[in-house]
Amino acid sequence: MAGAAPGGDGVDPRDLTIPPTVAGMRVGLLGGSFDPPHAGHMHIARTALARLGLDRLWVMVTPGNPLKTGRGQAPLGRRLAATRAVMDDPRIVVTAFEAGLGSPYTWRTVERLVRLKPGVHFVWVMGADNLASFHRWQQWRRIAATVPIAVIDRPLASMATLSAPAAQALSGFRLPEREARQLAQRDVPAWVFVHGPRVALSSTDLRARGLGV
Repeated sequence: MAGAAPGGDGVDPRDLTIPPTVAGMRVGLLGGSFDPPHAGHMHIARTALARLGLDRLWVMVTPGNPLKTGRGQAPLGRRLAATRAVMDDPRIVVTAFEAGLGSPYTWRTVERLVRLKPGVHFVWVMGADNLASFHRWQQWRRIAATVPIAVIDRPLASMATLSAPAAQALSGFRLPEREARQLAQRDVPAWVFVHGPRVALSSTDLRARGLGV
């Protein structure tokens, strides 16, 4: 993206716009601070692409997480660059368009996307550790009522996650794992838990070891 006038925080203005799509595409949405990104994130991305039959996966590097307070965050531009260095699949688009929308809340993001791109089949993708706290997200029920959700297994998270408040509240809408490839086109609410090999890395641990962005 050389030659473009940089936005604030060292971010190219094109990173602040919603990526292009065509009608009928299946697009996964994987959001997070990615501070720092690591092989566990790439593993979730590859698993989602393979198991959900996605055409693209948008890795959405967020300007800030309302549930994470008390520490500084690496600049958005630096996190974008680091995430691109980790995400090496051509089907993955690393973007910061949420910063351009001006809201840190996922429910606003997914409702905006569904409204602006009615011909695209979006799926929210999260690691199993995030489902454990999903009930604390603002308007989490609106997220589940807007887009299907794919939960990718994470180390030490399977059993605790499936007993979490959101998982229990949505238990009647859980699909069998064998139907994961149909998730993108299912009526909402709908979600699936995807098992598979797990990578035991976390951004929190990496920061504690001085390995941040």
